[in-house]
This record gives sequence, structure tokens and C-alpha cells, in this order.
Amino acid sequence: MELTPAIREYVERRVMNLEKFIMQHTDTSHADIEVGKTTKHHQKGDVFRAEINITLAGKAELFRAEAETTDLYAAIDMVYDDMSRKLKGFKGKRDMLYKRGAKTLKGLIKRFWM
Repeated sequence: MELTPAIREYVERRVMNLEKFIMQHTDTSHADIEVGKTTKHHQKGDVFRAEINITLAGKAELFRAEAETTDLYAAIDMVYDDMSRKLKGFKGKRDMLYKRGAKTLKGLIKRFWM
């Protein structure tokens, strides 16, 4: 499948929205995006596939999202939604652990200084 400028621009625009999650960790985070048609074994119609793999270098975490549908743009949207949900969950988990640690430390300080 040929990568047209319209498809390229659409993918870049959608992935740039994920940049706010990626750039919080390190500048060396890495994202791989793959879009295209699946094999020609389908009986009717085209089946398009989109996949995003994001590696956060500072955390050594790999996030992966994949979608297949009959519309390429819909597959890109589905992958974007799935990836943003995963990255938001990771951010929430990290924030929760930070707050839990801070609360524990505050309790220890109160116990030993009071």
C-alpha cells in the first residue's frame, strides 16, 4: 500500500496528540507506527490495520495498540483511542504511587517528630 501525503499527515496529527504523554518521561522515548492493508486472503473487501508501539526509555516500558477494520482512518482512530487510554492509565498509576509514598512519609514524620 502506498503512503499518501493525506494518510501521513493524518497519522502524524493523531500521534502528536500522544506526545504530551510521551515527553513527560524522557526525550529519548520512541514511537513506531505501522499502517496498511492486511494480507490478501480476505474474501470480500479490504481490511486495514494500524499499530503503534511506544517505548518509554526512562522506564523501559513498552505500550502497544493494534486495530483492524474496513476503514484505514477508523483503524487509526481506534489505535489512538486505545493508546491514549493506556498512557493515561500509566500516568494515573504513577501519580497514585507517588501520592501513596508521600502520604506514608508524612505519617512517619508525624509519628517520630511528635
